[in-house]
Amino acid sequence: MEIEKEKELEQAQGAGFEGDHVNGVIHSEVDLSEKDESSEGTLEDDHKQIDYSNYSKAQLTALITDLSKDDNIKKVDLILKEIKPFFDEIKEREKTEARLRFVQDGANPDDFEYRGDDLDTAFEANFKLIKDRRAQFLRQQENQKQDNLRRKIEIIEKLRELIDSPESSQQFEIFKELQKEWKSIGAVPGTQAKTLWANYHALVDRFYDHQNIYFELKELDRKKNLEAKLELCARAERLLAVEIINTAIRELNELHHEFKHTGPVPREDKEVVWQRFKAASDAIYARRDEYLSKMQQDLQVNFDEKLKLADEVQEFATYQSDRIKEWNEKTKIILDIQKRWEIVGGLPRAKAKEVNRKFWSAFKAFFNNKNNFFRKLDEEREQNLQRKQELIQKAIALKASHDWEKTSNELKSLQLKWKEIGPVPEKLREKIFKEFKDACDYFFEQRREQHGKLEQEQAANLQRKLELFSEIENHIQAGTATMDILTSLQERYTSIGFVPRNDMNSTKSRYGELCEKFIAAIPNLSDDEKSKIILTNELQDLKNDPMAERKLYQREQGIRKKIQKIENDIALWKNNLEFFSRSSNADSLRAEFNEKINDATDQLKQLKDQLKLLRTV
Repeated sequence: MEIEKEKELEQAQGAGFEGDHVNGVIHSEVDLSEKDESSEGTLEDDHKQIDYSNYSKAQLTALITDLSKDDNIKKVDLILKEIKPFFDEIKEREKTEARLRFVQDGANPDDFEYRGDDLDTAFEANFKLIKDRRAQFLRQQENQKQDNLRRKIEIIEKLRELIDSPESSQQFEIFKELQKEWKSIGAVPGTQAKTLWANYHALVDRFYDHQNIYFELKELDRKKNLEAKLELCARAERLLAVEIINTAIRELNELHHEFKHTGPVPREDKEVVWQRFKAASDAIYARRDEYLSKMQQDLQVNFDEKLKLADEVQEFATYQSDRIKEWNEKTKIILDIQKRWEIVGGLPRAKAKEVNRKFWSAFKAFFNNKNNFFRKLDEEREQNLQRKQELIQKAIALKASHDWEKTSNELKSLQLKWKEIGPVPEKLREKIFKEFKDACDYFFEQRREQHGKLEQEQAANLQRKLELFSEIENHIQAGTATMDILTSLQERYTSIGFVPRNDMNSTKSRYGELCEKFIAAIPNLSDDEKSKIILTNELQDLKNDPMAERKLYQREQGIRKKIQKIENDIALWKNNLEFFSRSSNADSLRAEFNEKINDATDQLKQLKDQLKLLRTV
């Protein structure tokens, strides 16, 4: 009989000791134990009792801010999946409304760019923070499971060695210590759990069967295990009275873990206690299935209602009329449908995108058609066109004038008036602007030619600059570059007048390259000093440009924008650091954000130094 039992256990060990699991009902003790480890990730938390569909954008942003500080990653992940579509829907609706206003104001739809508000920025920052924390949590969890697997395999090997070793008085104590250690180890990868448990269970049975000397002690231990499992059965039965099913499921999972790791009971009681525990578990899982089914039914009702509204709004997509009153009446009706749409609750995740697209596509099409109608009625644009055409004629009449000062002031006055006049029909905008600009450019070009140097003088200036370039190159090659020589060369270059227009860009580019090489050749200068000298040289050269004022202004604005962006980034990163203050497992993220802040601070200092230097030019 002992030999037959050992063969049965070895066969169970080789087969993985698998049981049957059909339609969520557990049919073996091993399967029930595995359901404990695998079902935890699929259970829904208490947040499912909350309807987020009516939350405002500010409420959703406040909620995700709180979630970013919560260490319960699984709960956070489930809530995040619930609220993200609602936030995206609000954001998309605001984007649509902004686009409509943009077009109604007479702007080109292709120029529209939606940047969102502070709530959008805060939501996205917290969303990314949560995703980063979740990824880190999953990596840590997977690493822990691998370590648990290694430790449990080691325990199994120790059990095999213990069983195969000669009997001694210490064997049972060693065995109990191994059992205690096994129970203290957490979950392992799901693909290994069943086989690992079957091997362990088979070895435990083999150990008890081989311990004839300690038979009485074994029976006493099994009776204690029976008492413990009966208490677990009673606790599972009491969970039937818990109203919140998610709470009951979580506590039942904990009981599964205890039941699984409680040792064997007397053989005559094994099936009875198992069936009692299984019956309580099945009843709770049945309640869970009923709850999920009811929730899906509610979501389906919402889907059916929104699908009707999406069908109802389809007729508006092709609506046309030549009367303002009729357009306004239809607008009132479609906005009323939109309110009814927003009142309806959440949708099944798999179907939400389809019905949303159907509704909002028709909604947008209606307002696009309405804007097209009102655009055709916009008489103001035709009036603007007539006024600008009058300015064009005046500019054409003035462009050949040689009264440079007076005509210059008159054309500048026409340019100011041009800016004050509103938009014209889109199809003529570029054409009339080009006509006006060409007339103004013709005059100012003639004035520049009259006031400028003669062509021969410009050619001579070019030759002088080329000779200066050769001198710079000689200093570089000879290693005689110094700051005093550089200052002298810069003064000579600045004193030379304009060169022919076709040579301006190449001459300027060549001078800039040579100055950089010359500065690099000056000994005993730090990189910061060289960079500052190069920037000073660039700004000085820019100052001598005919369009110096505008280019210097553009350069300053560009630096200010970069400063503002970096300051905003630093503020956001510092705000994100506060989210980690209560977390014990976010050291790596804090280090990453601190590194970003330090790099940005250095870049900010460089930009501010450039801005100070620009102001002194």
